[in-house]
Amino acid sequence: MARDETDPNAIDLKAGAVRRAGDWDGPAGERLVLDYEGRFLRRKRVLAASGRGVMVDLPETVSLDAGDALEAEGGLLVEIVAAPEPLLRVSGDLPRLAWHIGNRHTPCQVAGDHLLIRDDHVLADMLRRLGAEVTAVTAPFVPEGGAYGHGRTHGHSHGPSDGPSDGHSH
Repeated sequence: MARDETDPNAIDLKAGAVRRAGDWDGPAGERLVLDYEGRFLRRKRVLAASGRGVMVDLPETVSLDAGDALEAEGGLLVEIVAAPEPLLRVSGDLPRLAWHIGNRHTPCQVAGDHLLIRDDHVLADMLRRLGAEVTAVTAPFVPEGGAYGHGRTHGHSHGPSDGPSDGHSH
């Protein structure tokens, strides 16, 4: 049966596995352009850059990075691309500013002469009070992974003793 091009819920591809960047090569058959939040998923219908519907159905929730790929039925690879999104470019005393950003468990992309964080007026005000130059930009957001082996820094676990005695609260 032919796909109805007018059906916004049509599914052309089903993807059930992740191939991490560096673990696959060759051209991808599709591209999936997602912002930072959109790259955190388990089961969701998304649209590839071509307009084809992709049903992502993974065994567990994962944080996808730019350059990763979803493997669809038949072995077709769907490359993950970081979408441009509203960010704040932070410059100034980077070690001090990074400490304050990290202390709030805020995802942060580190560059040579600046930091990038998601657009947040409360953080922007705090950083300006700390002497930072804060500029609104639009760019792909690819923050550092968490220190505990997770792709996301919020809501992380500190290991087997996770709980009230882990030394701090979230």
